[in-house]
Amino acid sequence: MKQQRFWLMAAGLIVVIVIIAMISSAFNKKPSVMNAKSAVSSGTGVGGSTNSGSNEVPWDYQVKEAKVGDLLDGDMVLLPNNERISNDQNFATGDQVWVLSYMNASMKADNQGKNDVTLSQWKSIKTFKTKEEADKDIAELKTEIKTEVDLIGVYKTELNGKFRYFAVADLPTGQKVKQPIAEDRYKSFKDKKQVQVILEEVHDYSNYDLTMAKFRGWAE
Repeated sequence: MKQQRFWLMAAGLIVVIVIIAMISSAFNKKPSVMNAKSAVSSGTGVGGSTNSGSNEVPWDYQVKEAKVGDLLDGDMVLLPNNERISNDQNFATGDQVWVLSYMNASMKADNQGKNDVTLSQWKSIKTFKTKEEADKDIAELKTEIKTEVDLIGVYKTELNGKFRYFAVADLPTGQKVKQPIAEDRYKSFKDKKQVQVILEEVHDYSNYDLTMAKFRGWAE
């Protein structure tokens, strides 16, 4: 009887430990900008990568109006670009529709950590009856966040008596971004170790956890 009670207590203790570990893991889960699969852009160019090889990442979305042309076996042709897409909402020839298009990027890093970026063509992935419906979808695929990042430092250059000022920040994904800044921001950043920035997260429409985080400005 005592031995049975001992094993029951031991089993109960193991269950409690497992539950505590699961709760701890949930609270320590990193946001998507910290995801190792993410890539970071400076807005004017892509920063260096920490590992070599090629990487496919979501790059951007856009919403445009189009007109339905021919109907082909459950698909439709969108004018004026004659792009074929599934006719999920039974549009008729001549209907005006709003189209959500997607662009991805192929990043290949060299041994110095510099990325060579190749952008794909725009690909239509979904159609809507109204612009409001399309904007609602794109708002979930492209989101802006404000976060604090490490400031590596600021510096200035001089040419013919004119100065230019720059800041270099270390983004959450481990990428470094260099941006020109105004003189007043150069002075305010000079003694800081961390600064607030705005990032735009672009999510992959078929795998939401795969993101591309782009630098979109200073938040201070």
